[in-house]
Amino acid sequence: MPYFDAASTEPLHPRAREALIATLDAGWADPARLYGQARRAHLLLEQARTEVAEALGARPDEVSFTSSGTQAVHLGVLGTLHGRRRAGRHLVTSAVEHSSVLHAAAVHEAEGGTVTSVGVDLAGRVDLGAFTTAVSAEGTALACLQTANHEVGTLQPVAEAAAACREHGVPLLVDAAQSAGRLPVPQGWSVLTASAHKWGGPAGVGVLAVRKGTRFRSFLPEDERERRRVPGFENIPSIVAAAAALKAMREEAAQENARLSALIDTIRERVPQLVPDVEVIGDPVDRAPHIVTFSCLYVDGEALLTELDKAGFAVSSGSSCTASTLRPSHVLEAMGVLTHGNVRVSLPRGASAAEVDRFLAVLPETVRRIRQDAGVV
Repeated sequence: MPYFDAASTEPLHPRAREALIATLDAGWADPARLYGQARRAHLLLEQARTEVAEALGARPDEVSFTSSGTQAVHLGVLGTLHGRRRAGRHLVTSAVEHSSVLHAAAVHEAEGGTVTSVGVDLAGRVDLGAFTTAVSAEGTALACLQTANHEVGTLQPVAEAAAACREHGVPLLVDAAQSAGRLPVPQGWSVLTASAHKWGGPAGVGVLAVRKGTRFRSFLPEDERERRRVPGFENIPSIVAAAAALKAMREEAAQENARLSALIDTIRERVPQLVPDVEVIGDPVDRAPHIVTFSCLYVDGEALLTELDKAGFAVSSGSSCTASTLRPSHVLEAMGVLTHGNVRVSLPRGASAAEVDRFLAVLPETVRRIRQDAGVV
């Protein structure tokens, strides 16, 4: 069954599986203790930290491991705001950030802080001028901007936003979940978050990197582990596997990105030719190499995903008022694009041209049948 939902989670990389199995035997002990097995576990943890830090352009002592990318975002946003309370209570985000950022912003707002959500253009790219104006407001404590949008793939102008933040003395939190391991990490961030299962590592490992000099104070009770930012026992086998997957993905990135990007270009070009009343969404050039989204008018998105699943394709949607959300995607709404019948195709490593061709062969009849059943000709 072709799996086209890598933006949700990338299948476990073979190198990660090997590292995970090996470390289950070698890295099970408590790395905070002093006996032999514990020292071995500690060395494995710190080696993984060093490898992840190198991949992200950070120092090892700036990197902490969390239980998920979502937890890393929550800690990063609320911890930085907490640490910079004297600077102000104003938070700036883009309107298309991941829900984890928006949920943290909602908590901040409920506690008396203010939030500015900066709009985007039709491609999903943040309005850099409006972002700069928002950051320059008195009392701005933090700004947040993702590297690549998780629904439409559009790359954000992180380096330019970071320069604006630096000019006004505001730290920038960068959510690199969709780009870490695939694309170079943009310069200028103060806080960076990522999620291992997005790059082929195991689920249950997030990364929070906080630059030296950035005021940060965790809102959780202090613990002696993970720079006193993240309480709890470290999952060393999964962390080691995450580092192995990240290293492997970076080594393969140049070749695999070019191959997947060409397949995405094929989908972007062929879908409007094959299916009437379709809108392909997101920037066609400045985008993540593995993501494409399109919306089909007169089609219920949940029905479309269900029928594609029956045809053997695992895809996702950012809209469609599915049973889990009962509302369209905030990303598509902010972009002002079609939200009906939305399909996100995100190709994992190893996805083949034959699988894409078969998807393009199945899609037109699937859409036609759903429209017909809905009484739309």
